[in-house]
Amino acid sequence: MDVAYVTSKGQLVIPARLRRKYGIKPGTKVRFIEGEREIIFQPLTREYIRSVCGLLKGEGPATQELLKERARDKEREEAKGAKFGPR
Repeated sequence: MDVAYVTSKGQLVIPARLRRKYGIKPGTKVRFIEGEREIIFQPLTREYIRSVCGLLKGEGPATQELLKERARDKEREEAKGAKFGPR
């Protein structure tokens, strides 16, 4: 287990073994994810960005999907109205 101390300026030195393992170099951006009782340190390296690239990719833009869904809803409502006659 690696341990580090926080300086009076709030800086943290990442152990060399972990920097090498995760490709952390000077200038690497990091994000901090807060949990219930923990803080997760996520380096935003090129490899990490590539690994999540396209993860949320869908069939098309969300707006197009919503418009298609609305058109289907409208067709169902019109079919229901035709079945029961005018109100």
